[in-house]
Formats: sequence, structure tokens, C-alpha cells
Amino acid sequence: MKTAPQTLDEFMAVALAMENEAVDRYTEFADMMETHNNGDVAAMFRTMAGYETKHARQIMDQMGWQSAPAVPRKIVCWPGYESPEAAPIDDVHYLMQPYHALQLALAAEQRAEAFFGQLAGMTTNDSVRAAALEMQAEEAEHVALVQAWMAKVPQPDSDWSDDPDPPRYID
Repeated sequence: MKTAPQTLDEFMAVALAMENEAVDRYTEFADMMETHNNGDVAAMFRTMAGYETKHARQIMDQMGWQSAPAVPRKIVCWPGYESPEAAPIDDVHYLMQPYHALQLALAAEQRAEAFFGQLAGMTTNDSVRAAALEMQAEEAEHVALVQAWMAKVPQPDSDWSDDPDPPRYID
């Protein structure tokens, strides 16, 4: 992890960037699923993008921002190139089922929860620590919601990825 945010504005800019990246990724997944005529999973990804959009708006309103602030390069503190809440693009399969989409969302929410907990432990600023702990608690709620949602969705059969007519690519 790079440098932790030192001010509440920096911290909230990081949190907002995470939410916006999650919105973008879920929207991208929904578009991919629509391309492959997988409407159920596309709808699920659009719902998840909607939740993340709502969370981003809450941050904007809380901070009184009219537009998203730039995150200073020195505090892009997540490991790797993508935020912890962005599900890996390689984990999407054109035949995936709603349960798989929820698995991706669960892992993303768990990474976000752990990330905010780590930031809370790193910072020396009390307002940043309080905000990080609040965000960690919100992400824990999201984890519980996704787990509850998963309990209501049928688990896929073991042969879910078998395609009797797979796509053919011609150069």
C-alpha cells in the first residue's frame, strides 16, 4: 500500500474513486453479458452498479462536492492497478449465472471491507480513522447483504460452462 490519506478530503476522494471504479466495472460486465445474450446476469450487474452509484452519490453529498475531486497520485493507496472493490475482469464468463455474479460482488465487498480496515489502522488522523471505520462497517453490511442474496439464488450445476455451440473466432 502506498501512502495513506492524511486528510478527510483525501480519504473521501479515495473512497469515491473506489465506488466509481466499481460502477464502471459492473456496467462493463453488464454490457458484456448483454452482448452474450445473458440477460439475467446483465440485470444483476446493472443492479450492483446502481448500488455503487448510490454509495458514490452519498459520498458526494456528504462532502458537498459538485464533481469528483482528483485523487493525488501520492495517495492512490490500493495494491495493484485497480481498486479493491473492482471485480477482476478475467473472472467473467459469458455463460455465468446470477450466483457467479454474486460471488464476484461478495469478493469485491470483502476486499473493500479489508481495505478500509487497513487504512483505519494505518492513519494517524482521527477523522480519517473514524471515516475509514465507518466505511469498513458499511462494506461489512454490503458483505452481509450479498451473502443473504446468494442464499436466495440457485447455485449453478457443475456443468454450467458447457456450451454445445461455442463461439467461433475467425481471423
